[in-house]
Amino acid sequence: MSNAAKDSSVFQSIKSFVLLAIVFLFPLFFLPITQDFFVTNKLYLLAFGAIILVAVSAVEFIITKRFVWSKGTFDNTVLLFLLTVILSTLLSSPNKIQALLNPNLGLVAILSFTILYFYLSRSGVTNILKESFDSAQDKFSKGNRLLDLLSLSTVIVSIITIISFFQPLKSASLPAALQFLKAENFNTFGSLLDLSIFLGFFTVLLAVRILSRKSVSDSNRALPKLFPTVLSLLIIASAFALSVFNIVKPIANNQLLFPPLSISWYAAVEVLKNPMTALFGIGVDNFSSIFTQSKDIFYNASSSWQIQSFNASRSTLLHVFTELGVFGLVAFGLIILALIREMVQKVKHQGQSVVNWLPLVYLMAVVFIFPPSLAIVFLFFMMIITLNSHKQEGHTGVTDVNLYQFLPVYLGMAAIAFIFVGFSIYGLLRTYAAEYNFKKSIDGIVANNMKDLYENQRTAIILNPYIERYRINFSQTNLLFANNIAAKASPSAEATAGKPAEKPQLSDQDRQTISQAIQAAIAEAKAAAALNPQKASNWENLANIYRNILFVAQGADVWTISAYQRAIVLDPQNPIYRLNLGGVFYSLNNFDEALKIFEQSTALKPDWSNAHYNLAWAAYQKGDYQRAVNEMQSVLSLLNPKKDEADYKRAQSEIDEFKKKLPKEEESATKSSEVNAAQQLSLPTPPVATVEPKVKLPKEVSP
Repeated sequence: MSNAAKDSSVFQSIKSFVLLAIVFLFPLFFLPITQDFFVTNKLYLLAFGAIILVAVSAVEFIITKRFVWSKGTFDNTVLLFLLTVILSTLLSSPNKIQALLNPNLGLVAILSFTILYFYLSRSGVTNILKESFDSAQDKFSKGNRLLDLLSLSTVIVSIITIISFFQPLKSASLPAALQFLKAENFNTFGSLLDLSIFLGFFTVLLAVRILSRKSVSDSNRALPKLFPTVLSLLIIASAFALSVFNIVKPIANNQLLFPPLSISWYAAVEVLKNPMTALFGIGVDNFSSIFTQSKDIFYNASSSWQIQSFNASRSTLLHVFTELGVFGLVAFGLIILALIREMVQKVKHQGQSVVNWLPLVYLMAVVFIFPPSLAIVFLFFMMIITLNSHKQEGHTGVTDVNLYQFLPVYLGMAAIAFIFVGFSIYGLLRTYAAEYNFKKSIDGIVANNMKDLYENQRTAIILNPYIERYRINFSQTNLLFANNIAAKASPSAEATAGKPAEKPQLSDQDRQTISQAIQAAIAEAKAAAALNPQKASNWENLANIYRNILFVAQGADVWTISAYQRAIVLDPQNPIYRLNLGGVFYSLNNFDEALKIFEQSTALKPDWSNAHYNLAWAAYQKGDYQRAVNEMQSVLSLLNPKKDEADYKRAQSEIDEFKKKLPKEEESATKSSEVNAAQQLSLPTPPVATVEPKVKLPKEVSP
């Protein structure tokens, strides 16, 4: 064997090991060192694994000076889909860096899967799952390394799921870092839905393997070989049944909420109204912005109305259409059609049973019915790899170019490969370090260590300033510091109890610190809104920051109203934003505007007791006592006297007070009906902290 052949063999072994390690670890991998233990770490596992494969190939290319390429069945469609993700991110996504890291259709995820597709389908470790669909020969005992590894890791996941169902560590004394093991329904996917979909796929797949092997040979000698597969099927099927049970039982129903299919469809149709979004979609990681614009008033009557936005569509197919546009839908559709064509050809021309293709049918149903996730995309690409066929080396259709004599091309390709690897590793390490530091900041909250909270959030933003979540949380942290200092100037407990108390005074240093903290809070909130100005929740956060400094900073009232109005424009059917804006006017004693905004909130959600309660008090403050009585009566009709006893008594007491303001002839007794309460009653109240004179902030902090 020549030195080149030996080198190639060594590199092939390394790549095969990396590939099998990635596939085996994916279902199992999680780390409790990021805010999200599961999806985040699975994403980085795929990304780092893909980069290692490219790096190994780059070194192999430098040594052998050969470029080998073989044509596969799905190559063009997979590359086309990758191109649609790139174009959607570059042309439509407002926050392009955050879009790169999106686990559903982000470029990091799709590029990693594309790299794995090309390596797995050509590595020789997978001829693999193809054999699961081939009932013509009994090849299952030969070279099934990938399928066996996937099955083995899924069995381990299933065992963890079964053990977790009985919560053996519920009463155990564990370190703070391991408390997550006590969580009900703990699993290595984090999501019960993803777990169920994954286990369901392998339940179907192993069942097909057993049926295929039994149909090939009825000899008693072949039966013992079925035992490991049957045992694996029993374990995985049991875990699948338990996971489905956990989803459908009442305690889990509140945890598994999907966006309505109707609004997901409206959101998909909405992108067609603009030529750019029609072609390239609303942009990766931007579904929430189109969802808030597509909601209708009927959504506020649903049980999930308080969740005013979702980050993914009801269906993976609709999600692709919405975020990637017609271009993305066509590319995705071509992949599905190619998979179906492969199935039809095998059934019609090779006499295979349709039963052998149940895993593909199962996955197609998942794509049409359930929202996208990293687990679903993983299964989808594994299916593509499974059914991919290509020309093996030494056959027609294989490109094998020796670049020894083409030095400029050779050096150029090597340089591009190493630049790509270098920048990718640097970027991934930096963004993962940001996730790690953000998790440490959350640990600081648990440990009541404000220094760790502040410093780690600040470090996370320095490492990756493009994540809206970091900015929003850091804005709230700075506001917390400002309020803690400003509270020194608030009336003391003794003063409020009627005892004389010396009026607290803030030092110049305190006032300067408050001003700096407020400016930092506003700057971070504005940065989040600037990263994605189409997202209403970012403007709501900015409005909440302003609202909390109403009585601390000059001009905060105008800025609060402006930010809430921007949020309402982006989410016009949201009654919560209008209730909060009305609360601002109420706190400023502008009862005319408060009344108008509260009326809009009740119009958007007529069965919301808290909206009617605030409207009643606004009418009372305006002197419209009959309106106040009528609205408070609506509150009583929406409350359950038994379930919401405290709120009901409070509303009953206040309506009695309102009636005292009515002329005698207008008083009338009414009875309330029993309806489920929508939310606890509360009136808008000004922030506790006040500063006199108010802090002057620069004009730059206005929205």
